[in-house]
Amino acid sequence: MLTASNIYVQFGERILLDRVNLVVKLRDKVGLVGRNGAGKSTFLKILAKEITPDEGNITMPGGTTLAFLHQEIEIEQSTTVIDEAMTAFEELKKLNETIDSMNAEIATRTDYESEEYMTLLEKFSEYNERFAILGGDSSEGDAVKVLKGLGFKDKDLHRQIAEFSGGWQMRVVLAKMLLKKPDYLLLDEPTNHLDIESIIWLERFLKNYHGAVITISHDQQFLDNCTNRTVEIELGRLQDYKAEYSKYLELRKDVKEKNQAAFENQQKLIAQKERTITRFMAKATKTKMAQSMQKQLDKIDRIEIESEDLGTMNLQFAPTPRSGQIVVETQNLIKSYGDLNVLAGIDFKIERGERISFVGQNGQGKTTLAKILIDKLDYNNGSVDLGHNVSIGYYAQNQAETLNGKLTLLETIENHSPPEMRTKLRKILGAFMFSGEDAEKKVSVLSGGERARLAMACMLLRPFNLLVLDEPTNHLDILSKQVLKEAILKYDGTLIVVSHDRQFLSGLTEKTLEFRDKRTHEYLGDVNYFLEKRELQNMREVELHKTEQKSEKKKVKLEVKFSKLSRDELKRLERQTQNMERKIEASEREIKKIEAQMAVEGFYQSTESEQVLQSYRAEKSKLDELMDSWEEIQNQMA
Repeated sequence: MLTASNIYVQFGERILLDRVNLVVKLRDKVGLVGRNGAGKSTFLKILAKEITPDEGNITMPGGTTLAFLHQEIEIEQSTTVIDEAMTAFEELKKLNETIDSMNAEIATRTDYESEEYMTLLEKFSEYNERFAILGGDSSEGDAVKVLKGLGFKDKDLHRQIAEFSGGWQMRVVLAKMLLKKPDYLLLDEPTNHLDIESIIWLERFLKNYHGAVITISHDQQFLDNCTNRTVEIELGRLQDYKAEYSKYLELRKDVKEKNQAAFENQQKLIAQKERTITRFMAKATKTKMAQSMQKQLDKIDRIEIESEDLGTMNLQFAPTPRSGQIVVETQNLIKSYGDLNVLAGIDFKIERGERISFVGQNGQGKTTLAKILIDKLDYNNGSVDLGHNVSIGYYAQNQAETLNGKLTLLETIENHSPPEMRTKLRKILGAFMFSGEDAEKKVSVLSGGERARLAMACMLLRPFNLLVLDEPTNHLDILSKQVLKEAILKYDGTLIVVSHDRQFLSGLTEKTLEFRDKRTHEYLGDVNYFLEKRELQNMREVELHKTEQKSEKKKVKLEVKFSKLSRDELKRLERQTQNMERKIEASEREIKKIEAQMAVEGFYQSTESEQVLQSYRAEKSKLDELMDSWEEIQNQMA
């Protein structure tokens, strides 16, 4: 078990963690939630023993392994993607070298009856089993599988890390951690740089992961799909709910309502007794009774209502200068990256005061068009015309990451400020929940959500009449998202927002532009109208739709290919395939279950180890047979 005992952390006058305790068992899947700046990332770093608390300690059993995905990463730039991923198998490499050395020693020794020789054989067997558990026979295949699950293509695997953006480099780091198969996996906002397919793949991976997972995320659906426990940090305290995020919200609301009702009832009872005591004390004949009642009242276990962190940003946009009627217009716009065509002949126009959202699968050109419209990206052909007197406010999806970590908050906002705003900067920081001594903090110590708030504060220092927001809710907690949405609803300029967050987009715009197959498709309504017209249930289906179309085309091709088989024969083979795949999944689960037993410290010294190892070998053999049978069926269908 991973145990945090009496953890206390104080920054200046602020108590971040007030002697909190937590026990995480192997197989627990924990969502760590709370407001931006509540201390989630700090607590994760403490659990990973990367920083030391002012008081308290972290304990883990000997031999336990742990990996921690930071928001800030360091990675070797000159290696290739696959080579960097393969560094996850350093233990395997050393183990293999040891096995080779022992194998050579066994081949040369002749003291077969000696105690030393028997010990050597036992160790040799133990190391071979450990090698198998860690995937020694399939390490490179596993690496490729995980990298593809996180979105890399075959052609990407041998490219240098330096060729990729920070978000893609983060995926390589995540892949390494997953491949190491630690007992405890700590993830700080792992989905921020993933597309929807990769998020869904990661959800499935984590849900079935053999060890414990503790993850920070503001993606409610992600938390629902891969956690079974929610730990909330609020005002230095920790509350533990044995439920996924959606259920936690219900439980939290129910607990607070019951506590409030119990508190109010108790207060009424106390007030009634105090009035009676006051009245009795005024009468000499009832003084003793009043004193007795007072003693009883003093013994009552008083219900206390815990305070909540209700602080929010005070976010409002300045009145906008008036622009021309046409804000920006494109004609036959074409954009390619090398041989990859992203936008093919886009005709787009937005008029003064219009509010439009860009939606669609990652890589379809949403951010590309947004950057072209505001002259931050070149294009290949066509025209882009910015209207009269248009002033632009732009928030990039990586805006928070571009802030200089070496500067203080005050220095950062000063660098973005026009001269006439200099006297108001501390007040503006306060409006964004950075008060007092926070102004002198270095940007490097801020959480992802705090950096996002600071980046927004910098953006709002100048008036603008065209607001372009690219994934503005990344890193923001749920309450901050709502504050931002309410401010945008009051904004009186022209709006373009790129987002995949349905709740945020709902009611925010009057027009939706879907990016699909290198073109745009316009819907005269908000995101809910768009989803209804496209007969889709949620934004995940939007982003998955292209993949599904490809699958459908592939299915049609397969049906043509299989036309030489009779329909009944084809159905029989398909049923056999599905049945075989279920058996393979069951066998793989059983193997993972046995491997978990074998990974327990002291397993090889236990009396039941040999029986478990026999079961392990038998199940592996069974899996091989199932795979052979599955392959045979595929050959019949080929």
